[in-house]
Amino acid sequence: MNFRTEIKPPENRVKLRHSDAVMLLGSCFSDNIGEKMREGMMQATVNPFGPIYNPLSIASSVKRIITGERIAGMTLFLQSGVWNSFAFHSRYSMSSKDDALDLMNSNIAQAHEALKSCRMVIITLGTAVVYRLLSTGEVVSNCHKVPQHEFSREMASVHEITQALNETVEALHNFNPEMQIVFTISPIRHIADGLDTNSLSKAMLRVAVNNVINAHKDYTEYFPAYEIVMDDLRDYRFYATDMVHPSDVAVEYIWQTFQATYLDDRAAQAVARCERVMKRIMHRPMSKNKEVVDRFNADTRVVVGNLVKEYPYIENIREIKNLID
Repeated sequence: MNFRTEIKPPENRVKLRHSDAVMLLGSCFSDNIGEKMREGMMQATVNPFGPIYNPLSIASSVKRIITGERIAGMTLFLQSGVWNSFAFHSRYSMSSKDDALDLMNSNIAQAHEALKSCRMVIITLGTAVVYRLLSTGEVVSNCHKVPQHEFSREMASVHEITQALNETVEALHNFNPEMQIVFTISPIRHIADGLDTNSLSKAMLRVAVNNVINAHKDYTEYFPAYEIVMDDLRDYRFYATDMVHPSDVAVEYIWQTFQATYLDDRAAQAVARCERVMKRIMHRPMSKNKEVVDRFNADTRVVVGNLVKEYPYIENIREIKNLID
């Protein structure tokens, strides 16, 4: 008897090479998979605005990346001792307004350049619930602990989501016709407003994504991360202790399914090899014997040097640069 509904790697039109550039946008689930890509030394640009959960804000961030529109200093505001932007996650908030502005605009410029050569953009939608700033009517990406009475909270309709995502994929395709756009729904449970709201929200996102893919079949598709957790793993042991986020085991399982779906054989082999080297780079020898430590570090530099010769495009990865510079 089979007590599990296993989701097989879905059919797709694109196979990524290890050297292909990828951009991931959306929920913090994009951070999870993006980190896996970085561990495999893939050319991944991950959430340049930080995690964004609702589709309307994701659409706005994509538009800003495509146009390269900078954040204006007058839009930043001081809250909890740091300068924030409603377009950016709090990881980019800083005590210096100029530093925050420089970091945000640098991220926009870097993402704009990266998008030009992307083979794939992965957009992960988290929730259909949006928060709108009452003073401007703007849908915000992050509330930054601004008092709740300054926002209205609403559920975006399927029509609104579909329209925003249609405009997004058309803009992305016009900007870079070679890229494939992959949508996924985050398995992270948004339960603060209740499980019923979370279920409704995920369903609306899924219907909207289906509408968009049907309208743009040549360059969009769906990866079932949500279904893998809900219907394949289907057990609380695959959640972290907060019972909201997928556990490390679940993320790894989804990552393995993603590789089987989108990486060609050579890319998968390169990822496996690069993961081993990255673990070696990040390892800190416990020995207090300087000679042993120096020998380990020297051997690591040799291993990294050989890897760069085989995959020269990885030389700009921060951990690699630190060893070969």
